[in-house]
Amino acid sequence: MRLRQTSILVLLFSIVACSTSSAPNRAEFPLRDARQSFKTNIVRTEPAFGAADDPSGSDFDLIRYDAPVGKLAAYLSKNPGDGLRHPAIVWITGGETQSIGDIWSPQSRSNDQSAAAYRKAGIIMMFPSQRGGNDNPGQREGFLGEADDILAATDYLASLPYVDTQQIYLGGHSTGGTLAMLVAESTDRYRAVFAFGPAAWANQYGGDFVFADLKDDRELALRSPYEWLADVRRPLYVFEGSEQGNWDGAIEIMATSNKNPNIHFFRLDGHSHFSVLAPVNELLAAQIVRGNIDVREADLSGLK
Repeated sequence: MRLRQTSILVLLFSIVACSTSSAPNRAEFPLRDARQSFKTNIVRTEPAFGAADDPSGSDFDLIRYDAPVGKLAAYLSKNPGDGLRHPAIVWITGGETQSIGDIWSPQSRSNDQSAAAYRKAGIIMMFPSQRGGNDNPGQREGFLGEADDILAATDYLASLPYVDTQQIYLGGHSTGGTLAMLVAESTDRYRAVFAFGPAAWANQYGGDFVFADLKDDRELALRSPYEWLADVRRPLYVFEGSEQGNWDGAIEIMATSNKNPNIHFFRLDGHSHFSVLAPVNELLAAQIVRGNIDVREADLSGLK
């Protein structure tokens, strides 16, 4: 049974109040600097997923990009071969974000993890795996070093002759949305960032997807988007469905606490944590093609 919204908010406020008493000084240390000066303590591991699926016959190539821990796998849109520079997006799927798999097969509109709207609109897509995922080097950390892997993937994407470096975007869903928010709080290199259904704090995952001890205040704070909202310097759009949302109250509490005009929160009536993906990504893809990202409540009303 769902708790009332007010009870959820009280619970979430209590989580942050008792979790971050020894957290980094936000005013003195921006998130990226705080991460780079901190050495995480990994306390558990999980079995590797194995090599990424072969995308032969699809619109994607399997490539390796250089990251701090070594070469990591990624799916990348094929070169259109038209001599033009195209807008591009780095997309982080939900669940165990470190590994990638089949993102080219048709997916249900009720849960399109592949964000197919972008490739259908002619936007270059990159799906990066991260440290410890698939057959990659490194250890999974969960929402920490993986942010550096996403930035390294973006460097690779920006180096391609068919990518417009002034129109690189970042998006992610669920755990991918949480990671996308943390990356947005670490850099200003994206034209805009889209986070679907993120958590406010890493301990909301109940121990899943994080491989450090979250009883350590610093480990928790550095993995929690709520703590670094002030660091966002480019447009960040955060979306969640009003029905069966990922973390009821997480979007509201971040929106209530947020004083940064670069961040925009939207909760869509009539949509779940999953069904929000297809229609909103279609809207965003159309805006990217037009070269003008400006999402308003009126744009989202009635999306199917």
